[in-house]
Amino acid sequence: MIERDGDYAYDLTLHGGAGRTTIKHYFVKESTMPVSVQMWTLEPGASEGMHTHHDPPLEEIYLVVSGTATLTLDGEVHELGPGDAMLSREGTDHDLVNTGTEPLRLVMVWGPPSEDADLSGFSTVQHALKTLASQA
Repeated sequence: MIERDGDYAYDLTLHGGAGRTTIKHYFVKESTMPVSVQMWTLEPGASEGMHTHHDPPLEEIYLVVSGTATLTLDGEVHELGPGDAMLSREGTDHDLVNTGTEPLRLVMVWGPPSEDADLSGFSTVQHALKTLASQA
């Protein structure tokens, strides 16, 4: 199944943030996985706004595709660039600001936390874990 860029896209100001953020949802009606997959584009100076997810409980992963950002995660400030990722667990305060001069693009995946989320039985995960262990 293929979904084209912009099939489910809209602009939104999030959590009291500033500036323009475009959100593109993928496979809104088709996927049965318990996650939402989105591409976000924040214009220079745009921010998400400080917030947390506890009702309902959610975890979020941000993966920066292009641009630069300042992330505040549980009171700590981090600079992010292409290839950097962030995990915000349930109840963790977080905010993202595009601090660059170009649009910030990131893949955002969110869903409920789960005790049953262990995918380590898949061979690709096992290979990655073995490789990391051998490099230690």
